[in-house]
Amino acid sequence: MTNALSKLLDTADSILADGATGTNLFNMGLQSGDAPELWNVDAPDKIRSLYKGSVDAGSDLFLTNTFGGTSARLKLHDAQNRVAELNRAGAELGRDIADKAGRPVVVAGSVGPTGEIMQPVGSLSHAEAVEMFHEQAEALKDGGVDVLWVETISAPEEFRAAAEAFALADMPWCGTMSFDTAGRTMMGVTSADLALLVETLPNPPIAFGANCGTGASDILRTVLGFAAQGTERPLISKGNAGIPKYVDGHIHYDGTPELMGQYAAMARDSGAKIIGGCCGTMPAHLEKMREALDSVPRADRPTLDQITDALGPFSSASDGTGDDATPERRTRRRRRA
Repeated sequence: MTNALSKLLDTADSILADGATGTNLFNMGLQSGDAPELWNVDAPDKIRSLYKGSVDAGSDLFLTNTFGGTSARLKLHDAQNRVAELNRAGAELGRDIADKAGRPVVVAGSVGPTGEIMQPVGSLSHAEAVEMFHEQAEALKDGGVDVLWVETISAPEEFRAAAEAFALADMPWCGTMSFDTAGRTMMGVTSADLALLVETLPNPPIAFGANCGTGASDILRTVLGFAAQGTERPLISKGNAGIPKYVDGHIHYDGTPELMGQYAAMARDSGAKIIGGCCGTMPAHLEKMREALDSVPRADRPTLDQITDALGPFSSASDGTGDDATPERRTRRRRRA
């Protein structure tokens, strides 16, 4: 299979990825507790609309609606025996949209965490995790994805299991962790840890980075942490559209399209090559991100003060790497209007 992402990385100054899956599907009628993956079969037109929304907004890459596509996650919906069907369907819908785009668009097969805790802390063995990820990977491959994309990972053990599974599937891949606990993942991994981890893998990812987390400012600090390790591997930044707030009975993200445009340009200047959004990021945000990446001149790598001036305060004083010298004032600075 042609490695479409590597070709794009070689030719593009930066790559705009997609935005949120869940937020957009909830706006289409998905109910809390439902499995989005079932819509790949039950509501394919809505999934086509999800993908097309990103492409029409200018995305060069989008993720399939298969984040919860392992048997462990689908078991919560009594669909553990439908891994092949649901993942293949999600990939095929994506392939159809990408092939009609009239320009190169990469289809990335989304693979989320299993939701289980791996040994030695939990009960999920390495072999079991590899088997789950491999089953999903093969289905996504059969559906025509260009690359596999594991995301929102917290534990290095799970990251390694996914990497091994993707090698078995003989597919290129990318991987991101979610640094949502004072600059660390829920299992304590720092940006420096991940940058070192990817280089120890027998089949390292094409690109790696961060997604989700706590907001645009925090994820840029994490990207700077990756870059500080001197990695030459392309970096990924898929940050949330601001901070979630409970408004009128639903979750609202306070990041405006204009703010996400600023974020995109600053993510590029911070060292990210693949830039997208996560929770709360809609096509309107992606349009401003596309506009910024195309029109805002490259600048020097931003300082932490420049990041908070533009995008708002960090959620914690430290980036999690053990350097607690970050001035407390950076966590208190008010966002510019």
